[in-house]
Amino acid sequence: MGMVWRTFPPLRLAGTSSLRAISSSSLDAFPKQVKIVEVGPRDGLQNEKHILPTQMKIKLIDMLSAAGLPVIEATSFVSPKWVPQMADHAEVLQGIEKFPGISYPVLTPNLRGFQAAVAAGAKEVAIFGAASELFSKKNINCSIEESYQRFEEVLTEARCANIPVRGYVSCVLGCPYEGKVSPAKVAEVAKKLYSMGCFEISLGDTIGVGTPLGMKNMLSAVMKEMPVSALAVHCHDTYGQALANILMALQMGVSVVDSSVAGLGGCPYSPGASGNVATEDLLYMLNGLGIDTGVNLQKLTDAGKFICKALNRKNSSKVATAISHKL
Repeated sequence: MGMVWRTFPPLRLAGTSSLRAISSSSLDAFPKQVKIVEVGPRDGLQNEKHILPTQMKIKLIDMLSAAGLPVIEATSFVSPKWVPQMADHAEVLQGIEKFPGISYPVLTPNLRGFQAAVAAGAKEVAIFGAASELFSKKNINCSIEESYQRFEEVLTEARCANIPVRGYVSCVLGCPYEGKVSPAKVAEVAKKLYSMGCFEISLGDTIGVGTPLGMKNMLSAVMKEMPVSALAVHCHDTYGQALANILMALQMGVSVVDSSVAGLGGCPYSPGASGNVATEDLLYMLNGLGIDTGVNLQKLTDAGKFICKALNRKNSSKVATAISHKL
């Protein structure tokens, strides 16, 4: 039998106008502005074995302020017994230069910490819970239900003092002790903190195991319970998924992102977990998307170089590394 040739209609390629429409539509899904919450001085330094001198912490925060970051988490008012790296919290908060228009929140795990923070001059604080029972017990030594009682005490005094309170929810995409965490549980904890009076809820992939689909499913559940305008994401980069997860969150309408200069950080209760997504890498991506942040990349990389030299550690930011090699 002879060979039979079949003819197919020519492939139809999308015209330039169609491609432009698709591209424009994709970009329209992103927020026009993103607020970066810099957590390096607290979440980053608290996990370092080397305790940085107070004056170096102050200089780091001042450099981050000069870079134009709108929110810089300065320190944590926790017991030095548990987090010795933050023992100088009052000195740090009182020693930094307060730039106009920049917020310098501090972490306060309980009423005692809140009162100490206010006495030191704190104008904004944050409380931290978890979507995992076991992580809550390891991290703050109480159950999720018990943590609400502590938070209520802080929020009650904060309302009287007219001090805004941010809420953190840890382990939103996975827990080192429980494994997978249900999006419904994350939504339940986030809703509770929001209803108690937290103005913003930061959803943290504390151990960096999340993927974009997991982020989508989790955010979808949370957004059924509270407005996306009150949400932030906090992504660690253990599996190299942080920027991809953040991109998904941006496409879903989130416009507040936590990050850490030079990728500092980790998790004391999850050995091996990497630090937060590097602020330099986040900023480079946002700049490439045409999203306004008000942050100066060069000044930010200078701050990253400074802190890495002070800690004698490698800079985890790929962008900072590329810039240093003039790539």
